[in-house]
Amino acid sequence: MGAAAYLPWLILAMIVVAVVQVARRILLWRQGQPASVDWLAGLMALPKRYLVDVHHVVDRDKGASRMHVPVAAGLVTACGLSLLSFIPTLGSSPLWWGFIAVAFTAMLAGSFLVALRRYPEKLSRLSAGRYQRMPLFLLAFSGGGALTAGLAAIGNPLPALSLLTLFVAALGGISLALETARGPMRHALAGASHLVAHPRPHRFGPGRDTALRPLDMEGQKFGVETPSDFAWNRLLGFDACVQCGRCEAACPAFAAGQPLSPKHLIADLARAQLRSAGPDYGGAPYPNARPVAGRGGMDQPVIGLGGLIHPDTLWSCTTCRACVEECPMMIEHVDAIVDLRRFQTLERGAVPDKAIEPLDNMRGCDEQNGQLLSARADFAVALGVPVFRDVGEADILLWLGQGAYDLRYQRTLRALIRLLQMADVDFAVLGEEELDCGDLARRLGDEATFQRLASANIEVLSNYRFQRILTADPHALHVLRNEYSPFGGHYEVVHHTAFLSELLEGGHLPAGAVQTAAAVTYHDPCYLGRYNGEFDASRAVLDRIGIERREMTRSGRRAMCCGGGGGAPVTDIPGDTRIPDLRMAQAGDTGAGIVAVACPGCTAMLEGVIGQRPDVRDIAELVLNAVEQGDEERLSANHSRHAVPA
Repeated sequence: MGAAAYLPWLILAMIVVAVVQVARRILLWRQGQPASVDWLAGLMALPKRYLVDVHHVVDRDKGASRMHVPVAAGLVTACGLSLLSFIPTLGSSPLWWGFIAVAFTAMLAGSFLVALRRYPEKLSRLSAGRYQRMPLFLLAFSGGGALTAGLAAIGNPLPALSLLTLFVAALGGISLALETARGPMRHALAGASHLVAHPRPHRFGPGRDTALRPLDMEGQKFGVETPSDFAWNRLLGFDACVQCGRCEAACPAFAAGQPLSPKHLIADLARAQLRSAGPDYGGAPYPNARPVAGRGGMDQPVIGLGGLIHPDTLWSCTTCRACVEECPMMIEHVDAIVDLRRFQTLERGAVPDKAIEPLDNMRGCDEQNGQLLSARADFAVALGVPVFRDVGEADILLWLGQGAYDLRYQRTLRALIRLLQMADVDFAVLGEEELDCGDLARRLGDEATFQRLASANIEVLSNYRFQRILTADPHALHVLRNEYSPFGGHYEVVHHTAFLSELLEGGHLPAGAVQTAAAVTYHDPCYLGRYNGEFDASRAVLDRIGIERREMTRSGRRAMCCGGGGGAPVTDIPGDTRIPDLRMAQAGDTGAGIVAVACPGCTAMLEGVIGQRPDVRDIAELVLNAVEQGDEERLSANHSRHAVPA
């Protein structure tokens, strides 16, 4: 078979080089903290995680999907078939070399698509540097391999040419193998290992695993200071990044010009494992980047002027999980950010100035704005809302949340309470016994305060009998539903839009069609949608009350954050513009006159946009309007039927 006989030896050489390169990274990962991994379950789940879960995300970008499938499948198939040619019967078969040539050709076609994404001008979200050379290596390996195998399939009529094509294949293949330690090909091996040893194995498939993991408050160190403080499989996850830039394109902070790029952040966390801080980052810089020394090392602090990441980058995150949702390698950016925040808050007390007061208030008076707990339900006094301390039990516990102190969001809660009363729902509130749920403290890294508030709230809730907790605050919903359970709080928690949908569908709220000429566009709250997978109920309610509904370009799982999560309003890191201004502009593009919201944070952020804009209305307000109009129509119809003829 001539030069083709050396092709399987080339593949073996590539494997050896790649193993040596990856071993260098493994030595770094092993310096991380222990992590429990079910290896057998992970290995068995790998095909589905890669072929279904990962491909589902990759396929959102059709160009990437058309590129990735032939490159990855062609590479694996061509290398596997080449290695099998060590078997004499196969290695001497022209037909077998024809199969190998076809596999290399498929890879070559994908390699051309890779090149088209970078030449003559790369997509703006892609990284350059070492990544810019990758198409050349792919083209050389696949093209050289295809020609070498193809010549063998027709009897090797041009031995000199096949030697040349083998050399080209070797040049490209060894170059690819060398990129497995610090370059682009690192993600291929690290990515597969990351999918097997993923720190959130339950996020795959239909499940959603979005709750932050509790911090051991008996430990010797709180949060992450250096790369070695991360669990080893977290370090592995950072190396799985392919720097495709999808997270960056989805990030609201990056779009607003704040000093955060999720892609750059993950690249920095991977580079931080090396004393030299690794190769230069080839992507877009952090917007309005703050200067740092750029020093790395497993024992070197990551955050700070002497490290790789400026504190402002850390505090710009809204924890919206848009980056996580878009990542084809299933990297958990938000977990890393919160772990880093925990060290800054609990060990160093280094939080942004504006975040000091709400954290102090939660530590001292169990409420982030320092208001009296007894005043939480004052807005509803005239509505005669029952309190659990007086009634002892009810079907529904209405969790008022932080919005109860806000004059604007009190309108939403009044509308919701009136709807519950119209539907004869048996409900009550905790009143002054309701403490802050702890969401803000936890996202800002104050795990100690969160755990104290969670335990106190759980103790209060244990005194009363109820079937479900109802809340209009997705942040409270997420915490009560998902993050109290490790502390013994197991509750069925329902969002008010889902509950209103139940009432409407069951005929308990006979709503009429809202008489408005304005169309409505719905803004998905991050903590209701991406965190809890609830997208349909709000839309079902709007459709049931007969409002014309228009979708924003970014909606559902890919909706843009309002800028109100993760403590961003109190950390207040400046950028070129404000996130809510960007989101409201997207709403305005639909031509809708009303933005329907379902979160007190979203209401505050979007109503804070100045200038001409759509009105902001909570879904509860729109439903109340529909029910009241329905009552008026029925009264009018009854009056007409019973009118005395003249």
